[in-house]
Amino acid sequence: MSSFSVGVLSGLVFGVVAVLSMLPLEFPDKPAALSAAFLNRLAIGVAIGAAQIAWPGWAVGLMFGLLLSLPEAIITKAWAPIVGMGAVGGVLIGLAVSHWGIARIAA
Repeated sequence: MSSFSVGVLSGLVFGVVAVLSMLPLEFPDKPAALSAAFLNRLAIGVAIGAAQIAWPGWAVGLMFGLLLSLPEAIITKAWAPIVGMGAVGGVLIGLAVSHWGIARIAA
């Protein structure tokens, strides 16, 4: 499977896990919060799958997981759960992409 496909699939799973972890919580606009969390975690997977950086997979995942989680953490001020989950999920997706993904470089 291509690295991009592994990243998208992993991002979808990560998004579902994020939404499920947020279901018991209360938010002023719960549908918007759940949608934003899902899309943020999906974006982490897509970015990792699309990246062609000559770093170890875990490092690429950590970078994108942290970078894409920071805006949400700044807005909500919920630093530990958002950045922590982004970092862990990013590392796991980075490892999955580097292990199961096949890089396809367009000429």
